[in-house]
Amino acid sequence: MKPFQLDLLFVCFFLFSQELGLQKRGCCLVLGYMAKDKFRRMNEGQVYSFSQQPQDQAVVSGQPVTLLCAIPEYDGFVLWIKDGLALGVGRDLSSYPQYLVVGNHLSGEHHLKILRAELQDDAVYECQAIQAAIRSRPARLTVLVPPDDPVILGGPVISLRAGDPLNLTCHADNAKPAASIIWLRKGEVINGATYSKTLLRDGKRESIVSTLFISPGDVENGQSIVCRATNKAIPGGKETSVTIDIQHPPLVNLSVEPQPVLEDNVVTFHCSAKANPAVTQYRWAKRGQIIKEASGEVYRTAVDYTYFSEPVSCEVTNALGSTNISRTVDVYFGPRMTTEPQSLLVDLGSDAVFSCAWTGNPSLTIVWMKRGSGVVLSNEKTLTLKTVRQEDAGKYVCRAVVPRVGAGEREVTLTVNGPPIISSTQTQHALHGEKGQIKCFIRSTPPPDRIAWSWKENVLESGTSGRYTVETVSTEEGVISTLTISNIVRADFQTIYNCTAWNSFGSDTEIIRLKEQGSEMKSGAGLEAESVPMAVIIGVAVGAGVAFLVLMATIVAFCCARSQRSTGGRPGISGRGTEKKARLRLLRRASKQECREQGP
Repeated sequence: MKPFQLDLLFVCFFLFSQELGLQKRGCCLVLGYMAKDKFRRMNEGQVYSFSQQPQDQAVVSGQPVTLLCAIPEYDGFVLWIKDGLALGVGRDLSSYPQYLVVGNHLSGEHHLKILRAELQDDAVYECQAIQAAIRSRPARLTVLVPPDDPVILGGPVISLRAGDPLNLTCHADNAKPAASIIWLRKGEVINGATYSKTLLRDGKRESIVSTLFISPGDVENGQSIVCRATNKAIPGGKETSVTIDIQHPPLVNLSVEPQPVLEDNVVTFHCSAKANPAVTQYRWAKRGQIIKEASGEVYRTAVDYTYFSEPVSCEVTNALGSTNISRTVDVYFGPRMTTEPQSLLVDLGSDAVFSCAWTGNPSLTIVWMKRGSGVVLSNEKTLTLKTVRQEDAGKYVCRAVVPRVGAGEREVTLTVNGPPIISSTQTQHALHGEKGQIKCFIRSTPPPDRIAWSWKENVLESGTSGRYTVETVSTEEGVISTLTISNIVRADFQTIYNCTAWNSFGSDTEIIRLKEQGSEMKSGAGLEAESVPMAVIIGVAVGAGVAFLVLMATIVAFCCARSQRSTGGRPGISGRGTEKKARLRLLRRASKQECREQGP
């Protein structure tokens, strides 16, 4: 006979210690045995699996709950584990009388039933099949504990003296999870409460405290305030209430008639109050200043625009305190400036931003335009000019309009920093032999750092050099630099004069020619050189000469005709005609010579 062989040995020791205070509880070390042949028969060709496993679930404290575990065709040992500790082997859980293993053992059902869940049952559970070497998924059992009955401190009746603040405090203890507290008045939730939670020593239950602030005039005498505590264990909640016993200062309502109203018209303020005890005083004020002429429930006055933004207040007093209420008036008034726009100095290429704020009632319309232009640049209180150019410089107008009431406007100046701009007459005049001046007008922001005149090989910025003197004068429109030439000679009229100005942003140059004023007077053209081109002058001269020749020819022809009629064809007429033709040729030659002399 072969010796008895053990492949696996299971032994369970239950260690009870009165000294440790562990009654009917123990540490379980499971050892078992099974004959090699029997173990082989259970495992050869047999694969076991769970048809039912324990699931996460919640149970209210005091209620039963069952954790499922089923392994079809398995008849070996099943072990239930709670937070890593075995409850017992198989269906024997005698150390835990509140636990039972239920179900059909032959069908592989090994469900764990907790007869009356307690907080200590809140744990993670596993079902293990020892011989099959399988274990279920861990399942969390959450034991829900309802809160104790809520309590409002100072209840059931709370007396409140008018003018004193009231803090209501409600606490709901020993709940899992922590209770939620809401405050109710006439069935409606009161917002604004604060909350604090405290975790108890068992690490699972919590207590909550809620504090609600109630202002003196916010409740009526005899009103009931409810504190309701709920959590998952008791969705319907538990509640308690207190009754407020309050005497209150005046409850005030302030009305204004008529509204809207035009500025300078009269309105009536009416201050009505409910108070216990009775009202002892009415006091009216505007902008913090007492209105001495008003003392009762009614105040009449003519209103201006200030009543639109500065409220009138009515303060009502009784023996328990005072209540102050204020109202503004819907006054219609024209635009009034609240933010003055400021003139700007910006660099060329940068942005310019103007701000212009008005107030008016009804709503006003704002329009930004450049002075002299009808183009609307903006309808906002801010005007932004992107990447400004020098031509953007000028005056801008911010205009506000209140329909059917009035309008107003403000003007600002935009100054653009950039290179100088020279705008001088390119041809200027002087008399031969006299003192002459050439002027150079410069617009520049910032002002020019340097202005220089140059001609031929000469450069002069200021002072005197020989016959030449440079003077610079600043005006509101710009800077005028003057080159003065004494005792002008012919060569001065053949010279090109260069006026150049510099500042930190760049420079500009203008070429100016000097023309002899006397020569143009002699030509009889009567036109300024800078305003009439040379080609026009030549054309006029040629045209005048041709017209003169035509006129002379007409006169000669007329005279010849009269001579023929008077003489009847006397000899010598042909000779006289030949003489006149010679005179015409001389006139043509003189005209051509004059044109050549006036040419460039």
